Parts: sequence; C-alpha cells; structure tokens
Amino acid sequence: MKRSLRLLLSAVLSLGLAGAAFGSSASDNGRLDQRLNKEVRHALVMIPQFGVFDNLSYRVDGSTVTLYGQVRDAIVKDVAQSSVKRLEGVERVDNRIEVLPASFNDDRIRAQVARAVFGDPRLSSYASQPVPPIHIVVKNGHVDLVGMVRTQADKDSAFIRANGVPGVFKVNNNLQVEQPAKG
Repeated sequence: MKRSLRLLLSAVLSLGLAGAAFGSSASDNGRLDQRLNKEVRHALVMIPQFGVFDNLSYRVDGSTVTLYGQVRDAIVKDVAQSSVKRLEGVERVDNRIEVLPASFNDDRIRAQVARAVFGDPRLSSYASQPVPPIHIVVKNGHVDLVGMVRTQADKDSAFIRANGVPGVFKVNNNLQVEQPAKG
C-alpha cells in the first residue's frame, strides 16, 4: 500500500514538474514572439522607401514571419523580406506583399487623396509624423485607407475627404480608432 502511494505521489510530482517546465517554456515563447513582433515592426517602418502610399503588415508564427500588404515599388517588397529575414529568430519569411500595378491615373488619385486628407485641418497633424499613421493605397481607382487615427471623427473625416476626390470609384475605410467614443 505504501509503495503504491509513493508511486502515485511520484507520478503526480513528475507531472507537476513537467507542467511547470511546459508553462515556463510557453512563457518564454510568448516573450520571444513579443520581441520578434517589435523587431519585425521596427524593420518594416525603417525601410527608407516605405511611405504613405504603401501598406505593410505581418504575422509572426514561431520562427516564420508572413508579410502582407500592398506597395507601389517592388524594391519595398524585396527590402521588407530581406530586412525581416536578417532578424534573429526568423527562419522563414513568407512574402505575400502585392506590388501595385503602375498607373498614371492611380498616381494622380494618390496625390489628390493625400492633399484632400492631409489638407483637412483636423487631419494635418498626421502628415507631419515620420511614418504617417494613415496610409492611402490606390489600385485601379479604388482607395483603401489603412492605419490608425485618434478618434472616430478623424476616421470619418478621412473617409469623407477621400471619397470627394474625382476619379475615385470606391473608398474602403479600414482605419482603426485608438480611442473609443465616449458615452
């Protein structure tokens, strides 16, 4: 009876230690993922050619980083991949960034939407930041507003201003709001 009790306690103790080791391993993985997320974000925003007319996003899954978004220049796509691939802990980069087609009409729309959005006194402060938090992606006359704004009113203003540009077929307002509405 005592031997059975000792074996049972030994098994429970072993499982408890294994669970604790697994828990600390999961915690370590969480910290590594968090560190890698910060480093990937930093690597992407530091690309010299990355601008207001490009959109980059990513997902970290262990040692694999998947890149998403749309860029005007293939150089940005290539630099994004090579910058992320150099990071410690990254073993694989799945580059799903779309290079937008060259179009004089889309270039005109980009410039006009940028003037309309950042020309609004409410939104002008967003343009003065090193990496503007509002990105304007234009493809075949369709505009996507992507990024982060402070308030719902800023989000609505950007949409209204972009929608008023001649030649724009449709505006998708994918801006995220930092501060939820009070009420």
